[in-house]
Amino acid sequence: MIDATTGKALVSKSSATRVQIASVTKLMTAYVVLKRAKLNDIVTITKTDIQWASSHGATGGGFKAGERLYVRDLLYALMLPSAADAANALAVKYGPGKTKFVARMNDAAKALGLKDTRYANADGLTSTKSYSTARDQTKLAQTILKTPILSTIIKVKKYTTPATKVHRKHTWTNTNKLLSDGAIGLKTGYTAKAGYCLAFAQVKSGHTIVGAVLGDKSDAARFTSARKLLQWAGAQVAAAKKA
Repeated sequence: MIDATTGKALVSKSSATRVQIASVTKLMTAYVVLKRAKLNDIVTITKTDIQWASSHGATGGGFKAGERLYVRDLLYALMLPSAADAANALAVKYGPGKTKFVARMNDAAKALGLKDTRYANADGLTSTKSYSTARDQTKLAQTILKTPILSTIIKVKKYTTPATKVHRKHTWTNTNKLLSDGAIGLKTGYTAKAGYCLAFAQVKSGHTIVGAVLGDKSDAARFTSARKLLQWAGAQVAAAKKA
């Protein structure tokens, strides 16, 4: 966990240990999409996208095959409920193809200095070829917080896209329960292999605190861990200002 305002590292535990990060992966997915897409580009959801999510037991966005949505809307589906079908559709469109898209994710990781990160897919499903560290994801989180559009999406609790002629109405709720505490992002993740993961950020006494909890034991535990870390960080920042 770091104070992104000063660049000071606040606390670290196993931060350089390579582990799987589940859907925290989608932070990079969204970042790469925005490098290549326009928000008003239209992407068609296919039967393959939907089957990919359902066959892997992953969360979907509630889509039907043939629906056409703006990239902007699919980014909300990707980041709030963590829709794997949205991830699949975006990867196919902006690789083009999933193999090329994953290569772009790894190129971006290298460019951002994420030295202990390797992506194998756009959705974070379990793969022996993917890994990252809390340190790298904290670094990526700082970039996401500086990225227009994404910095807005990650702190939205609920988003609705009204029905149009080419898609139904969709409402998505953010899985990040820290938002109710005033957090400004970022992303949850879970697989049996990765455990419960969370990249988080919150402003404390005017300082943006950013961190990552990877491999926690339960949904509740990851938020409890993050809250304790943020509370401690807030006290450190406040004390430093008084000194």
